[in-house]
This record gives sequence, structure tokens and C-alpha cells, in this order.
Amino acid sequence: MRSNGRYAMQLTARYISHMPKTTTCEQFLTGVTAYIRKHYKKSMLQRLTDHPEDRLTCSAIIFSRVCREIWMVGDCQCLVGGEYYDNPKPYEAQLAALRAEEAKRQLAEGKTIDELLRNDTARQVIIAQMIDTMRQQNVTYSVIDGFHIPREHVRIITLDFRPWQIVLASDGYPFLCPTLAESEQRLQHQRATDPLNISPEFQATKAFHPDFNSFDDRTYIRLDV
Repeated sequence: MRSNGRYAMQLTARYISHMPKTTTCEQFLTGVTAYIRKHYKKSMLQRLTDHPEDRLTCSAIIFSRVCREIWMVGDCQCLVGGEYYDNPKPYEAQLAALRAEEAKRQLAEGKTIDELLRNDTARQVIIAQMIDTMRQQNVTYSVIDGFHIPREHVRIITLDFRPWQIVLASDGYPFLCPTLAESEQRLQHQRATDPLNISPEFQATKAFHPDFNSFDDRTYIRLDV
């Protein structure tokens, strides 16, 4: 069974693969919104308006060669000539910090790291607040979900015509580096030293589950443009 996020990703990838190379950011936002919306039944629209957490939802980071722009819709990250940019969800860091404090409290009371990795009861404490923040998607932050994407919450980075090396990535890399190998090494170091993701250096709203090789989805591409 596909998750809402995976289905939204597949639809968005399909839309991008067919859009003209001259597409502007504004045209992309309008077009991908209409494309996702076509896949909702009309009878669902009122519920999806009231409950954004039930929508098909994903993020995307796109480089337009024609426009010489990087478009960041949702929580993604990039390096441009070695300079770091991101577009995080509001309250994500605050929720991660709350979970970290709860995990530390439970550890102090006698729970083991392995127990929390198998059953992240610290995360359960913030689930209700996470759902509350999802009700703000495409209000206080941008995502692709078949509803209007506010332009002011899409980060656009414009490149001049000098040669640039850019790295585009999802937020599944705690530390984004100039190469995939370095980024993967930092990820594995994070897993080895702080599998709960609760240290001051990096905090997340979830841990590394023992059955998976990361704590979140990850995508990485490096381009010379």
C-alpha cells in the first residue's frame, strides 16, 4: 500500500517529467497543484480542506536550467557553491527539541535506548502537535498537496551565469556535504553516536529505527551548471 507521501511524490515526478523546459516557478506551482488536485474525488475536497493532514503531500527541490533558479517547495536543502540553504517547516526544530527532552526524561527514568528505538514513545508525545502544524501547510509553509501554494513560502535561489556546483537534497541528510559519500558517512556517524537524534548537534522528530537504514527518506543529486 502506497503512503500519501509516496503517491504525491510519484505524481509530482510524473508532472515534472512532462512539463516544458521553459516552465517558470509560478507556472510549476500552479500546474503541479492542478495535477495533484485531479487525483482527488470531488466528494473528498471539503474534508481535505478541513484536514490537510489527509492530503497527498510531498516536497520538491528543482533546478531550472532555463531560468537559472533553484525552487524549494517544502522542507528540502541544497548547497550552492558550498553555501547552505534550506526551507524548513515552522516549529519543526521546536518539536524536535520537545521530543529530545522527553526522550532524555524517559532515559533518566530507566528506559533503554534500544527500547526507545523500537518504540519511540517520546515521539508519541509530540504527534498531536505535529498534526496541528500540518493544518498550517500551504498557509505558513509550502508543500505540494493539490491546494494553492503561497509563493512567499517557496524559496527561490537565482544563479548567475558563472559555473556553479550545486547539491540538491531532501531533508533526510542531517549534515549535507559536497559529495554523496561524505553525506552518507555523516549520516552513519549520526546513527552510531546518537541513534535517537536527541543531541544538541542534531535533533529530529524521529529516531533511527533498527529495521531501517535511515530515519527519513533521502535524495541527493550534485550538478555542475
